[in-house]
Amino acid sequence: MKKWWQKVLVFTVALLTLGFITPDHSIWDVLENGQDSNRTPSSDYKNVEEANESIEESYDPIDAIIQLAREQSYIKFGSKIAPVIEDEFEQRIFPNIERIISTTLSNLDDESKRYLTISEKPGGNYSEKIFHITDGISGKDLLRFHVRTEKRPQEGYYYNFHYHTHEDHFASHHTIGDIYYSKNTPPKWLS
Repeated sequence: MKKWWQKVLVFTVALLTLGFITPDHSIWDVLENGQDSNRTPSSDYKNVEEANESIEESYDPIDAIIQLAREQSYIKFGSKIAPVIEDEFEQRIFPNIERIISTTLSNLDDESKRYLTISEKPGGNYSEKIFHITDGISGKDLLRFHVRTEKRPQEGYYYNFHYHTHEDHFASHHTIGDIYYSKNTPPKWLS
């Protein structure tokens, strides 16, 4: 297996598991040479480990959370809503979500950043929840990102993207932006 495939695999596993799990280095001998994983490491072992360390050093938990936030957003939209609002979401809404996440979470210490979690199930039907970002140690929410469907007389339906923060005990509604959907009633979330 080529070295760059190893790097991609290690990075993908680290990203998907937020750095909690990294692939065992002994698997490279099995994948490359068909060698038994119980064997002592070959002379290439150190190079693979150095590559792994350089990837882990560049791993940023906030970037991982941002990527997962995008994925959770599209899960929420489903296949019926996403094509209608995708362009505006990517141009106007998601850059603001990314900025809010980066700004808020950059104040955390490195240890706290390592244990950040993001909710995996957006709210369906007419629920507002897109995702919540949580301190994985205490279990307390730090940020809550929501989208509300609003019917405006003689205009139609809009999606109001907003967030709540732990700093004010989730009392304030901070608007990110609105996206027009249609004059027709939109489908339920996750559809």
